[in-house]
Amino acid sequence: MNTDTTMNEPAPVLKLTNLCKSFGGLQATRDVTLRVMPGDRKAIIGPNGAGKTTLFNLITGIHPVTSGQIHLFGQDVTNWPSHRRTALGMARTFQVTSLFPKLTVIDNVLLAIEGLRPTKFVMWRFQSSYKDVYDKAHTLLEQAGFLDRKDTEVRNLSHGEQRQLEIVLGLASNPKILLLDEPAAGLSSGESTEMAHFLMKLDPTLAILLIEHDMDVVFDVADEISVLHFGELLETGTPEQIKQSTRVQEIYLGTD
Repeated sequence: MNTDTTMNEPAPVLKLTNLCKSFGGLQATRDVTLRVMPGDRKAIIGPNGAGKTTLFNLITGIHPVTSGQIHLFGQDVTNWPSHRRTALGMARTFQVTSLFPKLTVIDNVLLAIEGLRPTKFVMWRFQSSYKDVYDKAHTLLEQAGFLDRKDTEVRNLSHGEQRQLEIVLGLASNPKILLLDEPAAGLSSGESTEMAHFLMKLDPTLAILLIEHDMDVVFDVADEISVLHFGELLETGTPEQIKQSTRVQEIYLGTD
């Protein structure tokens, strides 16, 4: 019996239960428990070394857990490899971009879509041979507001636009949950604002779990924020509750 749902409540997209990870004598995460529901916009913040990226690596299967459980769409995926979690409906972006700078925007999206399929994509074949792939790429770019730049080489995009394109590529697998690892890293103030607006325009049914140091982006995008400190979830609340939390201000926001 699924204890996570009632007759009127959907199952969590992601459920972490007492998640721990140790590297030798270092405990990187300690009893992290978290639920992400469909359409949630959640952020995890914390100082450098708090264990945020380690937590993402556990969720996505890059690192094995020391103890605890990970459920994805009601299935126990604690010991599953990354590709099986992706196939269930999880996607992740990384802090470092992995785009093909000399290819156009649409070619990057086409490769991302075709890379998920068992058939190989041959660039010199007629576009009509891959009509469904091109249609999907066109739709993704249109939804993201990138259609006007589809023929632009990626190296000619701004850094902020490249970060947004990375997220578009993450959407190629039709995920139901998207994990974003510092999408505003290295962006100027104006680019960070554009990134926040970009994230707020994404499909409202898509669950987003966000790691971010740019607090303006966090407060704009997230409905709920969890503070990670020395691998433990210190506090969880709305953006307003986190702003007003004395403990969070002392530990993370840098007030006296």
